[in-house]
Amino acid sequence: MTPKPATSSYAAVFIDFENVYYFLKNHFQDPPELNDYVLDIIRKLREELSAKGLDSLISYAYADFERLATAPQGALYLMGVSTRNVLGTDHKNAADMQLCIDALEVMYTRPDIGTFVLVAGDRDYIPVLQHLRRQARQVLVAGFRESVSGDLLQNIGAEQFIDARDLMAPERIAQLEKRRTDRLRSQEENSRLREQAGTASAAQRASAPAADADPAAKSPAAGAEQPGGAPRPGSPAGARPSRLPEEVADFMPSRRLTGDTEQRTLAFMLGEFQNLEAKQQRRVRELWLGPFMRLLADELTELSDYERRDQLNKLRDDGAIRIEKREGEPHPFSVIVVNYNHPNVQELQPAEE
Repeated sequence: MTPKPATSSYAAVFIDFENVYYFLKNHFQDPPELNDYVLDIIRKLREELSAKGLDSLISYAYADFERLATAPQGALYLMGVSTRNVLGTDHKNAADMQLCIDALEVMYTRPDIGTFVLVAGDRDYIPVLQHLRRQARQVLVAGFRESVSGDLLQNIGAEQFIDARDLMAPERIAQLEKRRTDRLRSQEENSRLREQAGTASAAQRASAPAADADPAAKSPAAGAEQPGGAPRPGSPAGARPSRLPEEVADFMPSRRLTGDTEQRTLAFMLGEFQNLEAKQQRRVRELWLGPFMRLLADELTELSDYERRDQLNKLRDDGAIRIEKREGEPHPFSVIVVNYNHPNVQELQPAEE
């Protein structure tokens, strides 16, 4: 039977409390009174829904509340929000699964609820959102744009998205942004000082007299690469073999990357090459495209699938990588090959002498 369009003014709100809490904690460098920020967002969201003519009859919040620095359950109760304490949320999707179960239960048992509001951002919610919409329910998603999956946002449409920044007072956002800027600047300064200290220490060691009498000083280093690229027996686990630059004849002309997301994608890709080399204890010249795209989906969650693919196209067009087809059984597959002569690649991972 075709569902009737929902004309009810009643809404159900499902809040992934940890999603908002840990975004604020990580993005804004662990500000004090985190719970107050989240509670203010929830309070303002309810006001926004009321202004739209929606009465929030049901409100649930999900988290492993015992892990949070301060317990917000009392404040949530006074706001009319029931809490769902989901233990063991280190296991992926524990809170997500409970939220989806509750949303479907409300849909099937409360036909008077016409609007479902999810304060969340994971792409794992896409199937349940699609199901709610097929049942003629209105679906809204609220969250910080940086933490909301691009695939999820594309699925619901920008007009159905409520940016959590708009639910916060401008002066509070300004305070958080200032804190973030100050903390990041301090971290960069500390990192620069450590690098300077390390450079000075290395220069001091280099200027010290060589220990000619030490025969070990003249012997090849443990784990040094032998001819043919194979590491010496007994190489320490995790040691990365030295890498020779790739030939660039088949790459597009090299152009410096200018976009932050392109550079993030390239840095993540090079990290995956290093992880694979450390695991296999050999040089790795190519990376399978399909598995890498799945890893990239978890790294660049704010982008949709086509936007992540577009990042690889930009890297290819700027000469940082090329994508090659390989024959395989039962199907052909594609691999990524990196141009180690590209300037951005050399900055992120310079070729070893």
